[in-house]
Amino acid sequence: MASLPRTLPASWYCSSPLYQLERKAVFLKGWYLLGPVTKFQLGEKVGYEVAQVSLVACRMSEELRDIKVFDENTGSEFKSYITETGLVFSTISDNAPSFDDFFPDLKPLIGRVDFTKLPYRRSVKYEGKFNWKTMVDGYQECLHCQYTHPSFSVYYPPTFYTVYNHKNFSQHVADPKKADDGLFLYFFPNCTLNVYGGGMSSFRVCPTDKPGITRMEFDYYHQSSGEKFEEYFKFVRQVAMEDFELCEKAQENLEKGVYSEGILNPEKETGVAYYQQRVLELVCAQHETEKEPEPRNAYGYSSRNDVVASQLVDPASS
Repeated sequence: MASLPRTLPASWYCSSPLYQLERKAVFLKGWYLLGPVTKFQLGEKVGYEVAQVSLVACRMSEELRDIKVFDENTGSEFKSYITETGLVFSTISDNAPSFDDFFPDLKPLIGRVDFTKLPYRRSVKYEGKFNWKTMVDGYQECLHCQYTHPSFSVYYPPTFYTVYNHKNFSQHVADPKKADDGLFLYFFPNCTLNVYGGGMSSFRVCPTDKPGITRMEFDYYHQSSGEKFEEYFKFVRQVAMEDFELCEKAQENLEKGVYSEGILNPEKETGVAYYQQRVLELVCAQHETEKEPEPRNAYGYSSRNDVVASQLVDPASS
């Protein structure tokens, strides 16, 4: 019998040294959804911050797709990519691979929607008392949806909810028989894209330098303005706040030691298992590359490597 997938230890949600490994192993090597081309207006700088890297995106001319992304501190240009259907992605360091290597299977899915036809309406930004992975855990499974999101479940019943995992992204399908009924995507490590109800929302789960604090950034787009948009906005914000409250409660339990490590449902939590395994593999590989002999103290521990190593294998470490 195959072994069941296990969660990351709770210590990974509370540890500053482990976040520094995540930053180098995961975030500096990723691609990030900045939004459709409709978000960027000529002459305006749109600012972002991902894993303590500040960047600005600028539309350089009247051409809708003439958008470049720069390091706000150095002015150097980051690698960016605009899809045929109008989505803007960017890196935050030179360590990231090419867009096609990072997302080899993505284009057929996002080719279903012409994002150049979705006007930008509003953004919302705030901090939450939870680790970035706590929020991604919630997005990547829908076992909680029927109870936590009753209004959303009316339109997208979780009975047949399925997650299809690809290289560095996941597609969520409420009913496999209605695969075209909305587009719900998670982009590893921390971005989402949700197209339904005549509009589109996306959010970025941005880690701060404190493992228990995360900044949430939401962008909203809709065909209509005025009352129709406000109805859509109210609906999606309700779902977002339900998740927010759930994540803060979960983080409290993680930090209090109520939970240490567990087993994931092999059918209903494949999205969680997939992304957590990616984090685990990348962080462990980064740790191996950084291992080097260090002076040890009287107790036999080095200043850095042994502390991090204990958290890689011991759920009780913090």
